[in-house]
This record gives sequence, C-alpha cells and structure tokens, in this order.
Amino acid sequence: MATKTVEMIMLTEIKDILTRSRTTLIEDSFGVISLFSLLIAGLYLSGSA
Repeated sequence: MATKTVEMIMLTEIKDILTRSRTTLIEDSFGVISLFSLLIAGLYLSGSA
C-alpha cells in the first residue's frame, strides 16, 4: 500500500514540474531539433552520412 502512495506522489510531482516548465520544455525541444539538424547537415555535407 505504501508503494502505491509513493508512486502517486511522484506522479503528481512530475505532473506539477511539467506544468510549471512547459515553455522551457518547448524551447529546449526546439534547441535539440536545431542541433540535430545542424549535425545531420554537417555530416551530409562532409559525405559521412
């Protein structure tokens, strides 16, 4: 029983964190997409991809 309570508390905390930092997560996602795009473009231009 205690494990279920701990799991519920953890899920609630994760949900709260995601709700508070939604804009930051979106910005970080765009940053990751940009970096991977540059990586793929660089590999393509050098002939490694």
